Amino acid sequence: MSNRARAFPPMSIAEFFAYRGEEGVRYELVDGVLVRAMTGASQRHDLVLVNILATLHAKLRGSPCRASTDDLAVVVPNGNVRRPDVSVSCGKLDDRSQQLADPRMVVEVLSPSTRGIDLVRKLEEYKSVPGLSYILLVEPDVPHALLWRRGAAGWELEEVQGLDGGFDLPDIEASLAMAELYDRLTFPAGGEAKADG
Repeated sequence: MSNRARAFPPMSIAEFFAYRGEEGVRYELVDGVLVRAMTGASQRHDLVLVNILATLHAKLRGSPCRASTDDLAVVVPNGNVRRPDVSVSCGKLDDRSQQLADPRMVVEVLSPSTRGIDLVRKLEEYKSVPGLSYILLVEPDVPHALLWRRGAAGWELEEVQGLDGGFDLPDIEASLAMAELYDRLTFPAGGEAKADG
């Protein structure tokens, strides 16, 4: 038997959303191929992710927009289907759909295993999504975040380092402070982040 992987025909977006796969495993569709989404994040990564989700959920209460986890997917114009760590959508709620309606913001918390993909390929894919206003990439080990915002002249980068400052997000009528993103984490001089009890 050959060591080469058996070739499968590319999967369509409709087939992707109909595919059930293994229980508890999340997948993305990349170039027609089913790819397992990252699992097994560190506690620090998870805490930053939960902070972002909880903050956005609270700030969007009463608005037409809502925050979602990576259970919901963004369909990219090139045919790929991505699952951002956190997203904000403002479209009509369809409680049976796995796809975000009118995504306005996507957030990726960087990790060693996905960093290169998040900073290059996914970033460019997200920039092509119509109506998307914000792409936020967050470092879990140091207080550092990059926000790409869609402006009249295209995408513009805003960078914040340290716990002071934050990001205004007028297209979703919200803001995110760095202290909110890193709540319950400390950053000793010259050391990595640590979770407060």
